[in-house]
Amino acid sequence: MIERTLLKELTAHLSAPEITLIIGARQVGKTTLMDQLRSHLAARGEQTLYLNLDFESDAAHFSTQETLIRKILLEIGAGKGYVFIDEIQRKSNAGLFLKGIYDRKLPCKFICSGSGSLELKEKLDESLVGRKRIFELLPVSFKEYFHYQTHYRYTTTWQQFLESHPEKQTSLLNDYLAFGGYPRIITEERQSEKQRIMHDIFTSYIDRDIISLIRLERPDAFNRMIQLAASQIGNLVNISRWASHCGVASTTLQTYLWYAQRTFLIRLLPPWHSNLGKEIVKSPMVYFVDLGMRNYSVGLYGPILHQGEAAFLFQNLIHNILHEWMQWRGMTLHFWRTTDKAEVDFVLDLKHDLLPIEVKHSRMKKPQIGRSLMNFMQKYKPAEALVVNLSLRAELQVNGTRVRFMPFYELADGDAIAERAG
Repeated sequence: MIERTLLKELTAHLSAPEITLIIGARQVGKTTLMDQLRSHLAARGEQTLYLNLDFESDAAHFSTQETLIRKILLEIGAGKGYVFIDEIQRKSNAGLFLKGIYDRKLPCKFICSGSGSLELKEKLDESLVGRKRIFELLPVSFKEYFHYQTHYRYTTTWQQFLESHPEKQTSLLNDYLAFGGYPRIITEERQSEKQRIMHDIFTSYIDRDIISLIRLERPDAFNRMIQLAASQIGNLVNISRWASHCGVASTTLQTYLWYAQRTFLIRLLPPWHSNLGKEIVKSPMVYFVDLGMRNYSVGLYGPILHQGEAAFLFQNLIHNILHEWMQWRGMTLHFWRTTDKAEVDFVLDLKHDLLPIEVKHSRMKKPQIGRSLMNFMQKYKPAEALVVNLSLRAELQVNGTRVRFMPFYELADGDAIAERAG
C-alpha cells in the first residue's frame, strides 16, 4: 500500500460539516483513500455507508433525493454516520442533488469522489458554495514514491539517505521519470505489465473522459495534440502551428487544450511579465500532470536513456512539485522569457515578492548562476532565488539577492519555499 500524504488532511476534515470532495484523474487512488477513511471510522465504531455510482445497484438509490435519504436511514439509522459516494460525476446535476440533501441537515457527513474536474469543479462549485471543500488527489509524488520503494524505513531521514546514496538516488529518480506516479504502475514490478496498465489508463481516459464527455468527433486530432504537447514539455504553445499540425481550427485546438487541462492530463503555465514590449505575455508552456502518461504519449515504455529527454522530464517533475506545494496557498506559478530569449524556468509569485527558480538536471560541482537568472535578478531584485539541481547545496549573495542551490529532494519537502512565503 502506498501511503498518501493527502490522507492526513482528509482524516482531519472528517470532523468538518462540509462535504468532502476528492477529485483527480482516473486510477490515482481516490477509492483507496476512501477505503482507508472508512477503515479509520470503523475502528472508531462509527457507522458508514459506501455507494458507487459505477454500480447499477447503487446508482438506483440516486433516482431522487428522497430515495437516497431512505437508503441512508435504512443502513445507518437516524443517528450520526458517514456516507461515501464514489464516482459522483455519474450523477446528472450532481451539485444540485447534493445541495438539496446537505440542506436537509441530516446528521451525516458526506465524502464524495469523482474523476474529471469538468462536472466537479464547475457545476459543483456553483451549487455547493460554502457547503464543500475540494481536495485534489495527484499522482504519487516522488517523495511518496521514495518512501514506498524504501519500505518507509527513512521517513524522517530521506534527504540524508539520498544525499549519501547517489547511485540509489539516480536509480529511483530515473525510474520515476520513466514511469510516473500512477499507483498500479508503481506497484507492478514487470515492465511489460507496466506498459499494458499504462495503455489501459490512457485508453480509458480517451474513451471515457474525452470522447464520451465532450462528444469528440476527431479523437485522432486530440491524440495528435497530446503527442505534440508531450514532445514540447517546457516549451511555448504555438496555437496556430499546433492547430495546423493537428488539422483543426485554432479555436478547436484551444478547446482541446482546455479539456486536457480540466481532465488532469496537462497544465498550461502562464508567463510572468511587467514589460509588454520585451517579455512574453501570452503564450503558455505545457507540462504533464503525470510523467508516465507523457512518455506513453510519445511511445516511450522504459528507461529514459537520452540525456536531453531526461532533462525536460526533470523540469516537468520540478513543475509538479511546485504545483503541489502552492495549489492551496493562494500563490501563482509562472515562467519568464524575454523576446531576446532570456528565460527563467519558474517564477513563484508569493504576492509580497517573486521567487525565481532555475532547474539544472546535473550534479553541480560549484555554484554558478546563468545569465538569464542574473538578468531577472537585476530587473526584479527578488530577496531570494533558487537553483534546483541533483546534488549541490550552497548559497551565494548577489547584489542583495540570496541565491540558494539545493537538491530537488529538498525542494520536495516544501520548507525551502515556506520560509519565503511567510
